Order: sequence, then structure tokens, then C-alpha cells
Amino acid sequence: MSTVFGIMMAVASELPALDNQAEFRAAQNSVLMAGDRQVAKLTGNKNRILVREGEVSPMIENAVIAIEDRRFFEHEGIDARGIVRALWADLRRGEAVQGASTITQQFVKNALVAQDERTIFQKLREAALAYHLERQWSKRKVLTQYLNTVYFGNGAYGIESAVRTYFGKSRGGVTRNERASAVVEPHEAALLAGVIASPYGYDPIEDPKTARERRNVVLARMRDQKMITSAQYDESIDEAVPAEGDIAPPKPDSEVPYFSDWVTQQLVDRYGAGKVFGGGLEVQTTLDPELQRRAEESIGNRLPAGGPSSSLVAIENKTGAVKAMVGGENFQSQSFNVATNGHRQPGSALKPFTLVTALEQGVSPDRTFASQKKKLKIPDARDFEVNNYKDEYAGITSLRDATAKSDNSVYAELGLDIGTKNIARTAKRMGIQTPISTNAAMTLGGLEQGVTPLEMAQAYSTIANRGTRRSGTLAASDMGPVAIESVKDKDSPRRRNQRREQRAFSRETGEQTRDLLRGVLVSGTGVAADPGNGKFAAGKTGTTENYGDAWFVGFTNRYTIAVWVGYPDETRYMRTEFAGEPVAGGTFPAQIWRDFVLSADRLEQERNPKPEPTLPAPGIDDTTAAGESSETDDGTSSESVESESESSEDETPYDPTPYDESSDTPATSEEESFESDESSSDEESF
Repeated sequence: MSTVFGIMMAVASELPALDNQAEFRAAQNSVLMAGDRQVAKLTGNKNRILVREGEVSPMIENAVIAIEDRRFFEHEGIDARGIVRALWADLRRGEAVQGASTITQQFVKNALVAQDERTIFQKLREAALAYHLERQWSKRKVLTQYLNTVYFGNGAYGIESAVRTYFGKSRGGVTRNERASAVVEPHEAALLAGVIASPYGYDPIEDPKTARERRNVVLARMRDQKMITSAQYDESIDEAVPAEGDIAPPKPDSEVPYFSDWVTQQLVDRYGAGKVFGGGLEVQTTLDPELQRRAEESIGNRLPAGGPSSSLVAIENKTGAVKAMVGGENFQSQSFNVATNGHRQPGSALKPFTLVTALEQGVSPDRTFASQKKKLKIPDARDFEVNNYKDEYAGITSLRDATAKSDNSVYAELGLDIGTKNIARTAKRMGIQTPISTNAAMTLGGLEQGVTPLEMAQAYSTIANRGTRRSGTLAASDMGPVAIESVKDKDSPRRRNQRREQRAFSRETGEQTRDLLRGVLVSGTGVAADPGNGKFAAGKTGTTENYGDAWFVGFTNRYTIAVWVGYPDETRYMRTEFAGEPVAGGTFPAQIWRDFVLSADRLEQERNPKPEPTLPAPGIDDTTAAGESSETDDGTSSESVESESESSEDETPYDPTPYDESSDTPATSEEESFESDESSSDEESF
């Protein structure tokens, strides 16, 4: 170790390049591409305002030290105990798994170009640079320069930009020459310091509850370390975190701001803010600009002005790639991305997870149930009262018909019979990342925490793929949806996404589920979504209690599309918005879904026009010839689709054991944790 560290001392020549001014001058904007078209330029460095030593409020400095490195003024840039702990963890895992332990090391990591190369050698290099740095720079300069390199989320790169973004509006605006970071309140400093560890996870727009809890942890650390008084602590924890209307993020240079903002956060998590906003990355995304335009038109042509808004996510089944994303009406007036962060109640759109679980347990689609008002017994809880939509009941009905008609009485009984925890595990394996509560009402989509259109689209694509969940190595999360095809760094080869697959349930169950969900469009609650012309399409409607949320989630052989309609800023009951009638899943959502599917079909025909039919050569049976070259909806021959499916089965054989989400292998023990079974009857969904 001593020998290696001695060799690493040679990196002292790199110190001048770490200075903020040098790094700022060398910065190059990164770009997001969609095919040959540039759809966004990541201009965070343009919005960054560098502050000098002594210009930042001591309250901010103390908050950051309290939560990030409480021994900052005691060590010499390196925490020896932290290094040994991190190296030992790395050696045991065979890769870099623990980050830098001091603010100085974090600054070096942020400022270095090769941030994605988190090898043991790289960590030693960072440690050596940190050691040198504190012999040439004062502690205050290190801290200031560190704050200039931190990404605080919502487009705020650097501490001055962060204060302006999160608190500028409440101060009546800040001029370019002012230093907003010079004077801040304890609760403001604590919020920003808490965001550093995870700008996405502690974002007050996306998750105000978690952001508030994190801020209060920082305040408690500051109180315990005598940085604020007990009275300041008591006053600060009662302060509200900034709401969406209070936050003024820099205007993005993007044609697709909801999508590009989501991708930017993924890039920052993977490469660091310095490289993303100043490293000149060329990022090829999965977005199809023309498909995106048609998604926006499908929504705009259906929803009335001043009424509810909509979110739409379209995923390509064979790759798990996001091809279109509508996160809201107007990013500048409402930057909250419903597609990725709008956790809304799914209603009956959750029933396919019950259906898949039941089929896996051997329940027949032709099994019959009593369709009637029911009071179902729940152990150690009050009876679960179930009513059908509009109090319409079928008497004796099969699971097949109950799926098409979205029969609550049948699905509540079935869900309790097969086990709500089993349903939650199925949803997780299929792609739902939000923890699913296991209360009785979840059988009808009444959850303690809702789900997003993005995760619903991915989960339904697993059905479209007959039980295979598809993702990639550059996915947004482990086995999550894919938004990045490749990343080109000017100093390294292009890194390309590689497809990953994981079987969530058997192919036989996948075939049955596709068939049963097809019935929803043929004769059930989703007939308004049927594209007609013999085209295969399947899906499920969802409508919540009092019409607060309306969904249609479904798939063709090419795409899976999730459509949500509602009010993103609050739950407002949509009792009259559909031409004087309530907004249910079979109204606006189904219509938008159908319009988009038909528009996507027209786009495919424009791009790949089919040749004029020709007469078969003499002696050749034209029926046979046509059958040999028949195409599916995804443009591949039926033979190639079957071949691909068979090869996938060989590569990822089905195992009913729940999957460990951190690896590609089945889990050996149940590690899933689910939320409590508490729910009120008013969470019951249609």
C-alpha cells in the first residue's frame, strides 16, 4: 500500500486543472440525440455561477460539513479509516463499491474527467490528489470549490445556482450580480446539503415527504454539532419545503424537456455532473421524435382546454426502450414529470397482476365465480365490502368474462384467495418498482402509494413479451426501462447498451394473459381502445374511486403504451369532464391510446411502405407463399418471432422463485419487503 501510494504522489501535476476556473473554461456541452436529430443540449455549465472563497454563507458550509464530512477541519484530506474500509469492501467485491469519504475526495472525484472509471486505481489517484490539495489550498477554498461542482437537481449545477433555483422566487428574484448563497436560513441550507447525496431521491418536487425528512436529519446533525441552537432547530423543522411553484429551474435547451430531464438525471448518477454538463458527451437516446410528436397530438386532440391533462409512455416491446414520453402539458409552467414520478392510484389497471398470479397458481380462465355484492372476511380486520362499477353484476361468471368486464366482486375474491403478497411479488418481477401494499383493497387497485405510467408500461410490456422482462445495461435502473442507446465520450470509445432479459412468469401464462386482456378491447370495458382492422391489441382500463384517476394500459405486438388522465397537482374528481359524463378508463384514456396506436401504424407504413402485391408464379400456391412471408405487427416474420422467443427461453429459463432485483439469478431467500396492510374502504377502486 505504501509503495502504491508513493507512486501515486506523482499526480501532483494535475492539481491546477482541478481549479473551478480551469474546469469551467474547458467545459463542453453534452448533447442528447434521437437518431440523427439533436433534441437537447445539456447547458448546466452555462447556468452555473462560480462563487469565490468567503462568498458562501457559513450556514451552508456548516450544513454540508454536518451531513457529508463532520471531521472536515480535522483530517488532512484523507480519512485513513474510511479508505481502509472502502478498499476492503472493494477487494471483497472485486470492484469499486464504496465512494470517497471526505469532502476533499468528493471534490476531486467531481472535478476529474474519468468519473465513470471507478476502479481501485482511480480511488488511490483521488486520495493522492486530495492529500496534495490540502497542502496547497486552504480548507475554505476546498469547501467552496466543492460546492461549485455539486449538482443539486432540477438543473441547478453549483451552490449559487441551487439557491437561486430553490429559493430565488421566495426572495422576489435575484439579479445576476447578487450572491444569493451569501445569506440563507438554516432550513434552506439543510435542504440543499441533504440533496447532495441524491438529487433525485431527495427532490422536494418529486417527493416532498422524503425531502423534508432528509432536511430535518441535517438540521438535527447541525444542532448536535453546535452549529445551530435548539431554538433554531425547533423553528426550522416547522418550515415547509419548497413546492413546485416556488422552484424556478433554469430553462432547459430541449425539444422534449420531460424526457431529457429524466435522462439527464440518469447521466448524472452514472457519470457525475462535471462530465455531464462539461464533458462534451454525445448521448444517443431511444426516443423517436416523430412518435413523440404523435403522442402529444393524440393527447391534444382529445382533451378539452382547461380540463384534465394526460401522461403517455410508449415502450418498444422487443428492447424495453422508451420511444415516447409525455410527462405533462407544459414543462415551464409545471416541471413535475407525471410519467416518471406521478404515483397515482391505478384502479383496475392493477388487476392483470392478480390475473398473472392466479394463472401461475393453476387457476383456469374458465373457473366460475359469483358476481354479486360481497362482504369478504379478512383475518383480524373488518369485512371487506365490495361493489361493482354502477352496481352491475353478472350472476355466475367466468374469470375470462370477469377480466373483460372488470368485475370487482370476482377479482377481490380471487385476489384474497391467491394472496395479496403473491400479487405484489408478481408486480415487482414484472417491473413495478414502487412498493406495492398488501392490504385487501389492493386487489382492486387501492394502494397506499400509487404507481407511475412508466412502471406500468414496463410491467405490461412483460405481458406483451409473454413473461419476459426486457431491459438493458444502460437502463434507468436495474432491469428498468431503457432511455439511452449509447454514450460517446471524446476520450473513450462509445459505450453501447446491451439487451438484458429476465423471465418473470411462464410463457404459457403469458399467452393466456394476452388472450384474456384481448377480450377487454373486443367486448369489455376497453372497446374504445380497439384499433380495429384485425390488428392485435390488448390491455386494461383503470378508474379510481370518484373518478380521480383514469387509465388505459395496453399493448400491440410492437409497443406497450400507458395512458393516464387526471389532474397532476392534486386529486380532483372528474365527474363531468367527458362531455358531461365521468372520466373513466374507457373514455379519454382508451381514446388517446387508440389514436396513438393508429398514428404509430401510419408512421410505420410511411417509413416502410409495403410493395404492391404481385401475382404468384405459375405452379405456386399463393396462400402458402403469403403465409411464408407473413409479418407481425413489429415488422418481423412470424417465424423469426417464434425463433427469438424460443432462444430467449433457452437463455433465461423460467423459475417460479422470486427474482433478486440486484442480480440476474433467482433469489435464494425472500428479501422483498411490503408495506403494511392498512387501508380504508374509501380506497376501493372500480
